[in-house]
Amino acid sequence: MKKISVLFLVALFGGFTSLGIYKYFIEENQPEYIVEETDEQPQQSNHFKTQQVSYGTAFANPDFTTAANKTVHAVVHVKNVSIGPRSIQEYMHGIQGKAIRGAGSGVIITQDGYIVTNNHVIQGASEIQVTLNNNITYKAKVIGTAPKADIALIKIDANDLNYLPFGNSDQVQLGEWVLAVGNPLNLTSTVTAGIVSAKGRDLNEGDTSLPSYIQTDAAINPGNSGGALVNTNGELIGINTAITSQTGSYIGYGFAVPSNNARKIVEDLLEYGDIQQAIIGITGGTLNPEAAKKYDLSVSQGVYVSSVNDNAERSGLRKGDLIIKIDGIRVRKMSDLTAYINTKRPGDDVQVNFIRDDEEKITKVRLSKYETIIIEKAGLEVTNADDDYLAYFDATYGVKIVKPISEHINIPQDQFIITKIDDIKVNSVDDVKRILNKTHKNQALQVTFKNRRGYEDTYTFRS
Repeated sequence: MKKISVLFLVALFGGFTSLGIYKYFIEENQPEYIVEETDEQPQQSNHFKTQQVSYGTAFANPDFTTAANKTVHAVVHVKNVSIGPRSIQEYMHGIQGKAIRGAGSGVIITQDGYIVTNNHVIQGASEIQVTLNNNITYKAKVIGTAPKADIALIKIDANDLNYLPFGNSDQVQLGEWVLAVGNPLNLTSTVTAGIVSAKGRDLNEGDTSLPSYIQTDAAINPGNSGGALVNTNGELIGINTAITSQTGSYIGYGFAVPSNNARKIVEDLLEYGDIQQAIIGITGGTLNPEAAKKYDLSVSQGVYVSSVNDNAERSGLRKGDLIIKIDGIRVRKMSDLTAYINTKRPGDDVQVNFIRDDEEKITKVRLSKYETIIIEKAGLEVTNADDDYLAYFDATYGVKIVKPISEHINIPQDQFIITKIDDIKVNSVDDVKRILNKTHKNQALQVTFKNRRGYEDTYTFRS
């Protein structure tokens, strides 16, 4: 028994000794992790409520509840209603029926009922119905539209509404958490989460009149069109617009018009009644490896300037320059440049950083107005042509063809210019307007085209 007691004391002593050695030599030298609880609200869109560790190791747990709750009450269900007889019996008795042609979403941006949605959601509507998250329905009127950007501004007669503030889409970061809120597949007030997959996405390469989109993997389906893309602070950073899918449903790609573009369109519609589109006054394209090698450039990203006109030329830009920044924002491709310019107005000044002869230079360019007019009878949209473009056709006057607007017109816009309308020389959009204003609706229109070899042909277009 005494022997057992001795062994027990020895074991006990050994245990305390081991514990002491561990405490002194091991535990004392271990890093001390201090966990601090915090209820502070996030200061930036990519900072979330977390448990902060003293070593700076933050285990981020994104909390979407605040942003979701703020957003669902400001996102509405928009219905495109067609009014008219739907059957022979209704027609015979003069009964006007109503049919839903389509539906989408919208975002309330003011307390007194201004709503942003997609133009394609309300296009051709006889009546627009807007249903709030509390199931109250209003009739809406169209304030203005921007079909190219697929943005429309509508209004309902209501007050003290929940609304979303515009965020700064230029500050959106790749990988940032975002929410898509809308009414997909007639499921009201649906919230999906994802990240920003890409910025400056150009869905129609070469068409500089369109916005460059924010791409997200947050689920966007039919009915989400016109809904909100928000950051975790509940700020509106985009208007959900399109999906890329062979099935018509979500397969991992969704696109939103950046909020800075949408906000500028809304302000233009309210102040001017139409879109004030600015241009920098260059033609060019995204630099590719072949062009970089051909022109012996030391940089691999930017917008290569192939010609300049108007204010750009007066500001010192020249053919062969490579634009790499605008107002301090990095320009990697043409869509980066056009996305930023589309947030500006004619008359605004922008700072342009460019490379010339392997040397970075800076200049200030005053933006000019992009003016177009549609010649409906000819099915063509035209704009002003600069001297270089005219010289390309060996012409001293004429207007540039932007694009055909009719599927029946197949005229390559870079192969012809228009020199005369009704045998009157045209040198600007204003000239075209003056001629068209004097043309009767049922009167035939004669349009003279000139090709790159200098030959002219005149065609007659009728209504």
